[in-house]
Amino acid sequence: MISVKCPHCQVGLKVDEGKIPLGITSFKCPKCKKPIPISFLSKENVQNNLNDSETILVQPIKNSTGKLTIVADTDTPEQEFLLYEGTTIVGRKSNASNATIGIITTDRSMSREHIRIEVKKDSKGGYKHYLSDNNSKNHTLYNSNYLGDGEVVVLNNNDEIIIGRTVLRFNE
Repeated sequence: MISVKCPHCQVGLKVDEGKIPLGITSFKCPKCKKPIPISFLSKENVQNNLNDSETILVQPIKNSTGKLTIVADTDTPEQEFLLYEGTTIVGRKSNASNATIGIITTDRSMSREHIRIEVKKDSKGGYKHYLSDNNSKNHTLYNSNYLGDGEVVVLNNNDEIIIGRTVLRFNE
């Protein structure tokens, strides 16, 4: 939360930076209804910026880390899912599934809770994505190699994961 003062009516506001959509240039003051200009800046620009204007400088919070793209085939439409810090279970969408990401598919060789992806912050402030099989019946292929029981691999940009007959692509 940041404290903001409307440059028109001087009302004080508390704004949750994480809820401001990327790409907007202003939002309306709830009191006077006039636009309050905002600008998203990178960390480097925030440190080097001398603010002469009444524009509120906001550093966007990056909640999303990587994404999974489901490659379309005869059983499965193309789908895209953002990954977030923490543990995500990926599998076939079903009412009986506890998967965080439910893939819409008719591929019955994909388990309802097929793989586990854990996203953790590293010491440099970036993110690492760890992939493991979640005791699936038909196992998991990672870049054409089967994951062994308990094996954990670090995902890299453009890695291919196959669960059942469905191909997933990981991108940072």
